[in-house]
Amino acid sequence: MAKKTIAERLAQLAAQKKTLQARLAKQERTQDTRRKVLLGAFLLHRLENDRDFGPVLQEWVRRELPGFLVRPDDKTLFAELLTGAPAPSTPTPTAAPPPASPDFSTLGLADLTETELLP
Repeated sequence: MAKKTIAERLAQLAAQKKTLQARLAKQERTQDTRRKVLLGAFLLHRLENDRDFGPVLQEWVRRELPGFLVRPDDKTLFAELLTGAPAPSTPTPTAAPPPASPDFSTLGLADLTETELLP
């Protein structure tokens, strides 16, 4: 096997460096996301369960969080926390209600025909 030139070896090392940098960046993003989730879970736990500090924390969150939230969807997501009222649910598209199922409680299985058993 022929020896690689110095330029080829440098190119290979540069590619390896780029791959490792991308892996490191992904690892850092994953750790950042995990920190945010855990911190949020901790705060929500304290808001719900801490009798002493919970009300103080809730007041602080209600005062500070609205200035931090920018997108309307984010504000909707935290509406219950900010106002104490449940967040408005996303309206569901209106569709025809499903057909009513027959009331089988009054019938014995012997009374059903094959067509009543099939969808």
